[in-house]
Order: sequence, then structure tokens, then C-alpha cells
Amino acid sequence: MYKTVLIVSVAGLGLVLPALASDRDDDLGRIQKATQVFQEIMRTPDKGIPQELLETAKCVAIIPGEEKAAFIFGGNYGKGLATCRTAHGWSAPMFVAVGGGSVGFQIGASFTDVVMLFMNDHALQSLMSDKFKIGADATVAAGPVGRQAAAGTDVKLNAEILSYSRSKGVFAGVSVDGAVVQADHSGDQAMYGSNVTRREILDRKIAVPQPARRLLAKHAKYPA
Repeated sequence: MYKTVLIVSVAGLGLVLPALASDRDDDLGRIQKATQVFQEIMRTPDKGIPQELLETAKCVAIIPGEEKAAFIFGGNYGKGLATCRTAHGWSAPMFVAVGGGSVGFQIGASFTDVVMLFMNDHALQSLMSDKFKIGADATVAAGPVGRQAAAGTDVKLNAEILSYSRSKGVFAGVSVDGAVVQADHSGDQAMYGSNVTRREILDRKIAVPQPARRLLAKHAKYPA
């Protein structure tokens, strides 16, 4: 189960997410929820993330919503995971937390899922760091939605990260400008061991855990 979400304060890149420690049960829960979120979103291609964007994304981060733990302006944070494309398929999950900023409108206590596509190498390197601020360290835009939404647009040229949210069944591109993404090292260590590094996960030196194989199989439907 997810631990109680605490109110946090944002001060540029000085954000510290309290009670970030994770255990294996947290990790397994995040993998299960992230898989469900992605499957449900992509089940309706006319209302999901355009295939063209998924086929060119370097990484996909999924922050599953949790009751009373949605993104609220100036307040709570969410915990999720990210997987990245490699020469040999998608990497095992890296665990992340996202806090601060806003998803573009007041969510309140509803369930809110957030999905972010990291579209180039600079965005990938930002994700590999301990912490970065969206909009300051990597440019962001609300992602287009629908089977043909990416066609004829220059959205991929103008943003390093494309972001989406789903609340109360409504899925749409949304701004997460100002949010901070932070590595959840305790989550990585709970799943893979105390000496693991995020670079080892990205380089596929870490075996994909059985619970994550279903999620990666979904991603594999969108080859480069």
C-alpha cells in the first residue's frame, strides 16, 4: 500500500519529498497500478496517446493516481515509475516521485493519473538525475491526444517532455510546468538490491522483474 502522502513545499529545486522511503510492496503496487493505467488509456486509440509519439519517446513515466493523493497546486506529490527504450527493448522500471507545480487545474481529492513522455536525450538525462524541475531543466508541453493528433504538428520539436493527466475518466494533455521529478532510490533498492544504480537499470544490466513484464510488453507494441 502507498504510504500516507504528506504536504510538501516547493522552493525551486530545493524540493524535498518527505516520507519518500519505499519498500517492495510499494514497488509492486506501483507496477500493478501503472500497468493498469497505461492499458486503460491505450485501450481507446482515438482518445489515447498517439502511437507516433510512443514510437519515438525515449522514456515513459506513469504516476498512478491515488485517492486524496492527487496533484494539488502547492501541495501533494505522487509516486510512480519510468521505463526507457534501449537497443534491446524497454528497461526495467526506475521508481520516481513527482511533486509541486500544477496539472493545469484544481484536482481536489479525485484520482489523477499522470503520464509523461520523455522525447529526446536531454530529457532522458534529466530523468536519470536525482532531481530536476520540469519547465526549467526540461521543456514541457501538454501532449496531443488521439490516433492522428500528432500528425502535422511540431509539438515534438518544441518540447522535451509531453504530459498528460486522467481524472474522473477524462484523459487529456495537461501542463505540469513547475513540477519536480525526483529519483526514488529507496524504491529502486527495494526492488533490485542496495547496490543498484539507475544507469545499470537503464543499461538493462538489471533483469526485468516478473511483475513488470506485462507493462513492458504493452510498451513493446510501440517500437522505434
